[in-house]
Amino acid sequence: MPAGVCGCCGPLRPRYKRLVDNIFPEDPKDGLSKSDMEKLTFYAVSAPEKLDRIGAYLADRLSRDVVRHRYGYVVIAMEALDQLLMACHSQSIKPFVESFLHMVAKLLESREPDLQVLGTNSFVKFANIEEDTPSYHRRYDFFVSQFSAMCHSTHEDPETRTRIRVAGIKGLQGVVRKTVNDELQAIIWEPQHMDKLIPSMLFNMQDADDLDRAHMWRRLGEFGRKVLDQSWRVARVRCTCAQHLPVFTHQHLRLEVGHPSTPSGTGQDGEENPAVLAENCFRELLGRAAYGNMKNAVRPVLVHLDHHHLWDPNEFAVSCFRIIMYSIQAQHSHHVIQQVLNHLDGHNKSTPRVRAGIVQVLLETVAIAAKGSVGMIQESKGSDVFNFESESPTPHNLWLGPTVLEVFNTLLKHLRMSVDFELGESSRRNSSSSVSSVRGRESDERIVQNAIIQTIGFFGGNLPDYQRAEVMMFIMGKVPVYGTPCHTLDTVKIGHQGTKRIQTMLLSSLIMVTSGFKSKSMSAALPPPFLDPLFSISLMEDSELRQLVLEILHNIIDRHDNRAKLRGIRIIPNVAALKIKREKISKQDVAFMKKHGQQLYRHVYLGCKEEDNVHKNFELLFTTLAILTIELANEEVVIDLIRLSIALQEMTLNNEENMPMSIRCGIMALVAAYLNFLSQMIANPPFCQHVSKVVELRTLDAPYLLPEHIFRDKCPLPESLDKDDRQLYFQTADMAECLAGPGYNVERLSIPYIPQVTDEDRLTRRKSFVDTISLQVDIMSSSLPDKSELAEEITFETLKKAIDTTGVEEQEREKRRQVMEKFQKAPFEEIAAHCESKANMLHDRLAQIFELTIRPPPSPSGVVSISAGHTQHPSVPVYEMKFPDLCVY
Repeated sequence: MPAGVCGCCGPLRPRYKRLVDNIFPEDPKDGLSKSDMEKLTFYAVSAPEKLDRIGAYLADRLSRDVVRHRYGYVVIAMEALDQLLMACHSQSIKPFVESFLHMVAKLLESREPDLQVLGTNSFVKFANIEEDTPSYHRRYDFFVSQFSAMCHSTHEDPETRTRIRVAGIKGLQGVVRKTVNDELQAIIWEPQHMDKLIPSMLFNMQDADDLDRAHMWRRLGEFGRKVLDQSWRVARVRCTCAQHLPVFTHQHLRLEVGHPSTPSGTGQDGEENPAVLAENCFRELLGRAAYGNMKNAVRPVLVHLDHHHLWDPNEFAVSCFRIIMYSIQAQHSHHVIQQVLNHLDGHNKSTPRVRAGIVQVLLETVAIAAKGSVGMIQESKGSDVFNFESESPTPHNLWLGPTVLEVFNTLLKHLRMSVDFELGESSRRNSSSSVSSVRGRESDERIVQNAIIQTIGFFGGNLPDYQRAEVMMFIMGKVPVYGTPCHTLDTVKIGHQGTKRIQTMLLSSLIMVTSGFKSKSMSAALPPPFLDPLFSISLMEDSELRQLVLEILHNIIDRHDNRAKLRGIRIIPNVAALKIKREKISKQDVAFMKKHGQQLYRHVYLGCKEEDNVHKNFELLFTTLAILTIELANEEVVIDLIRLSIALQEMTLNNEENMPMSIRCGIMALVAAYLNFLSQMIANPPFCQHVSKVVELRTLDAPYLLPEHIFRDKCPLPESLDKDDRQLYFQTADMAECLAGPGYNVERLSIPYIPQVTDEDRLTRRKSFVDTISLQVDIMSSSLPDKSELAEEITFETLKKAIDTTGVEEQEREKRRQVMEKFQKAPFEEIAAHCESKANMLHDRLAQIFELTIRPPPSPSGVVSISAGHTQHPSVPVYEMKFPDLCVY
């Protein structure tokens, strides 16, 4: 009876169970029964409401087989599930998916590597299925954790370890593809998941055992890496299916470089390399990141680099951020840059090499954000070939978001901190037991400073012109100048050495920011708030600072890139051969020279006579004069430049300041080189002949007055310069005769050049050679009464004349007109001399007033004394003085 009951129970079982049982052969080695699998598939498609029961029953069988270690049947069950998933696309597949994911989780929990790989492969196939409707309740937290753990596998067998890691990376890639496009699965971007996904990929990318990948990147080189990155970006746009991206990238890499052999047991497609597969997955994840997810995607990268001490050396860090910048959308670049800046703030107390590594990564991100790559890759029509084009002469402008000045403020703050650290180490050098370690730290700080300067330069160099001008003003406002308020630097604490170091660093940053800056108007490029402090620094008694200032001026003024043609101070035999590029000076530049020309001439004049000038200083001064001639010189400016040259020559011959002979000869050589250049630029044959004649005579009799000789090593110097030998010097009368004609006001050549009166010397700890005089001196001095007026007797006629105001207004109006005309038309030197004479007169009058009002106390003896040439009347004795009643008691 029991046997009959058991025998009749078989046919009473549900049909889906019988169909499922039939796909399992008696011997698992025979594999899945194809005919029975087709029947089960047809039944599932015909009755989709049975899918959930089929899935539940298959899950029960798989769980029993896993526990009983019947792995053959486990493989058959998973193969059946995969086929059902691929064949059924209906609303009823949702419950079946839950059973499927439960079975995959069972396999991943197993300690058998084969089962883990099997479960991962099934999950990847499921991830590639596009579902018609989103899932409201499905979560992948377990799979993220399990796949991340597999990526960190430490199995003893290298091949098995590689298989598990590859499976883990593929699983994470499947999770990413399944979730990032589903708006209901935004939870994948939360920090708890990103903290597992990103480090797992980076761990495999930086695995030290994968030496062949490092060798491959070394062979690839900078050019090839950028080609690969740009190709990946193009492929990301072209490919419609996300799963094609890794294959394309790696195949492109193999075609370009020839990928080294992959580990044993792997396929020829190259996807079994954990490092390459992890990199492709990393690119794909970042390429799908929206703006709101950028912070959660980049932060784990920075944390991973911190935990694994990958900032020093920083090759891997640079590689990671290169991948990030090429993978994300272009409008998100400034967010990554801001993240790196914030991370740099958090490492303000780290070692110099760590900070330098972060700054270098920042530089790399800025470079990619600004230009993308060395060239642009364009797709050829009708083919899959990519053509690499050369770099455009005009780089793309870098968009850093609304916080451009904040970025520069952060970099300048770290530059200041690095200088402080360097000076602190230097002050402790004497007390330190290990001098070599202290010097090593100082050199490390120099690496940090140079990296920051390069980053600032690249930031500023790729900004739009209007933002670059603001950055130039911002950096100049940070440069400490004596006598001016500085809100960010305490020059008392850092001392003279620290102030000079910071000045040098900031000016070097300005050089890089102004490089390539092209402004249509000099007044916009050199506004007074920028020009005045820059010129104040040019008066510092430090040749290096003066060189930096001149280089900044060259970058701004040289709008046609003629500087390279003028390199080196020399007598140029044929200026036309240089092919100088120039344009007609605009009205705006003419107005600029009228307003600021005297200021430019003055700083050239003062910069020439500095005793610490070296060869480079004279070269830069020559280039400055030449660029001014090319860019900003009209007929009036040419006359002013000639007057400046003659003034330099006269200053050298008179030698009132006792300059060294080497400096005097250097100034003479500078004047000769410049006048030779100027005479050929204005194309005046008589002027050229005069200059050539002087140069020839100097070559024969005084070669030390020419740049080719004086700037050579061990050039013999004369004991003195013979002022009477007029043929060796440029004569004003001869040049005026040469320039006589239309266009040039040669009468102004007879007026000696005197530097402009200014108060900038006070800002540079230098005593000014002329005090600042106000234009009110003329009015003030003329209003003072004369001695005859003081002694004039007051009579009735005098009072009558004072009351009678007839004609006074006309006289005052005429006097005011004469003063205005004088200051408008008279040469500046004449005005300066007049003001100086009036100032001396005012000083004498004030001395007379003080002499009359301030007397010494009365002498009781009543003796007559003589003071300052004036007789003092005998004072009244004290006992004869009459005091008021209130003062006597």
